[in-house]
Amino acid sequence: MNQASRLGIGIIGAGRVGPVIGAALAGAGHALTGITASSDPDRVEAILPGVPVLPADEVARRSELVIVAVPGAELAAVVAGLAEVGAWQPGQLVLHTDPAHGAGVLAPAASRGAIPLAVHPAIAFTGTTIDLRQLREAFAAVTAPAAVLPIAQALAVELGCEPVVVAEEDRAAYGEAIATATEFSASIVRQAARLLEDAGVPAPGRYLAPLVHSTAERALVEAGDGAPADDDLP
Repeated sequence: MNQASRLGIGIIGAGRVGPVIGAALAGAGHALTGITASSDPDRVEAILPGVPVLPADEVARRSELVIVAVPGAELAAVVAGLAEVGAWQPGQLVLHTDPAHGAGVLAPAASRGAIPLAVHPAIAFTGTTIDLRQLREAFAAVTAPAAVLPIAQALAVELGCEPVVVAEEDRAAYGEAIATATEFSASIVRQAARLLEDAGVPAPGRYLAPLVHSTAERALVEAGDGAPADDDLP
């Protein structure tokens, strides 16, 4: 997007993801119009100082681009509820960040003339400014109708990510892959740390860190295009 394409951006969802996405896009030159309330207002204020806290319908009405960063289980209801109160506007961009859904979940907004976009940055969000650095090293899955796919790709780039197109029908599989990579790996690390603690190993998290990082690095190399040949592996 060029300078003439700067947007007024509103954020629905003030958990770990929404404020960081807002900060990244503000850093790309967009203006923030508002964000919904958070259970941790001090954290949000630290990331987005001075951004008005507004009800979701008012965020949507004020914004040219609405970021819907709510848990996947709530996404469809939030989008449909805002459609029922007439909050979506023709020509408005509506972008959600959930990995398991494509643009189809935004159908209630699209039926009111909004433009549906799905962009999922593939990082584990902490909800702090640390994530802004992580975004610059990450990929983002983008899904949108063909005519507006370049908009979704451009927004991913403005977040700092490299966009990767995922088809609407493949989003469920993509979401399962992301859940496996995050939830399963975290569970295994916690289990290993408890076993080490039971074995009397002090600071099990620090003890595991080099092992987990090196194991993950090797697995990622083997999974990628640069995987070593089997006979090169010890």
